[in-house]
Amino acid sequence: MAIDHKLLDILCCPATGASVQLLRKEQLKRLNDAIAQGGTLYFDDTPVEAPLKEALITENGERIYRVDDGIPIMLEDKAIPGQVLDNAK
Repeated sequence: MAIDHKLLDILCCPATGASVQLLRKEQLKRLNDAIAQGGTLYFDDTPVEAPLKEALITENGERIYRVDDGIPIMLEDKAIPGQVLDNAK
C-alpha cells in the first residue's frame, strides 16, 4: 500500500521539523543492500533487521523513516541515519 500524497504534504521530521519526501527506488535498493549486509542501525542503536518496501527521507538527507503498509513510522529513535546511503555501494 503506497503512502497517501496528501499525508506526505503535511508530514515533517519529528526531530528536526524538516519536510520529507519518498525515498527514490535506487536509494531504497542501496539502503536495503546495506541492511542485508548487516550493521545498519536505527538512531536508538538497535539493528534494522528487515528490508524496507517504502521509506521517507528528510529534505536534508539526514534521516530515513520506514513506511509499513502505507503508514509512516515517524519515531525519532526508529529513524535510520541518512549517511547509510552515502556508505552503501
